[in-house]
Amino acid sequence: MFEQLGLVGCGLMGGSFALALKRAGLVRHVIGFSTSQATRERALDMGVIDAIALSAAQAAQNSDLVLVAVPVAATQSTLAALVGALSPQALLMDVGSTKRDVVQAAALALGEKLPTFVPAHPIAGKEVAGVAHADERLYTGCQVILTPTEQTGKAQLAQAQTLWAALGAQVRTMSALEHDSAFAAVSHLPHMLAFAAMNAVNSQAQAAQFLSLAGPGFRDFTRIAASDPAVWRDILHANRDQLLLQSQHLREALQAFETTLAQGDSAALQALITAASQTRAAWSPKR
Repeated sequence: MFEQLGLVGCGLMGGSFALALKRAGLVRHVIGFSTSQATRERALDMGVIDAIALSAAQAAQNSDLVLVAVPVAATQSTLAALVGALSPQALLMDVGSTKRDVVQAAALALGEKLPTFVPAHPIAGKEVAGVAHADERLYTGCQVILTPTEQTGKAQLAQAQTLWAALGAQVRTMSALEHDSAFAAVSHLPHMLAFAAMNAVNSQAQAAQFLSLAGPGFRDFTRIAASDPAVWRDILHANRDQLLLQSQHLREALQAFETTLAQGDSAALQALITAASQTRAAWSPKR
């Protein structure tokens, strides 16, 4: 059990983490900081946190567990703000959706306390943001990817693995580059496609009519286009090199479809569809 969780960022991800810890009986006290006073007060009213911190440093003070749940672009400034109050024996984690930029930010901000840091990415979330949507079971059954650096302490890594497993998550470990490459393909590119698909429809004069006719397929395909714009701006920008590589693969696949359509080659078109259909049917998604 941890004596105190210092929560920096009391939104959906951070709030859900605090509630999950409480449900599992893994923490005695939670102190939380968010830049928004309204968010801090709402988190307190909901029982997500037990006390309000007025700074990131105050949240980290006397905390043996610190979770940074802020947009990835704010990671370095947030870590720099709390490092002076961080115990060298604490476990420090983030929940960012990109990892190479987070690892670099930690190296610049944490100095001799870098061993406390275990970069983490829980593959969970909702299209809605904010502490009001915090869910104590958000991480149950999900995958959590840990990307420890060469400086990450063995004790902290073991703590992180045990902690996430105790919350019901499936824990995997890989390098930051492996992480960013994989998620460019299976998360970041699909989000960019959903944004682009909505923009493509909306750019046309008949957009309102088209959308009035859209059914479940369009709804499911574009669901993630409703995600938080600022959060996804930061994610796509942070992982742009890997995302551009995946975008090129997509262009080549799309070109194959366009070529068969232009040539009227129905057999080739069916072969492309069959390949995708069989791969999708054989794939069993993890939560």
